[in-house]
Amino acid sequence: MVDEETEAELREQFTDAFEGADYPVSNPMDLVPALPNGPGTRFEAGDVSFTAMELSTKMSDTQDFPYDDVDSLVDDLVEGLKQKDMI
Repeated sequence: MVDEETEAELREQFTDAFEGADYPVSNPMDLVPALPNGPGTRFEAGDVSFTAMELSTKMSDTQDFPYDDVDSLVDDLVEGLKQKDMI
């Protein structure tokens, strides 16, 4: 079951981290300059914790680059985490 509070916290953290990217983005590397701590940027909510690099590796098969805006990227990340039972 999806923890709605965890999902909301992660959605907010992803949006904050990725909204500064230069859209459209064509691959995960296009997002790195926007991250406050680069690939080591950590996302934490509830019992969930992972770095941007771990997220990229785990979500590589659920992301559909290119993304034209932060909302569509964040939607796919959250949906991918749900599919993999990570949230």
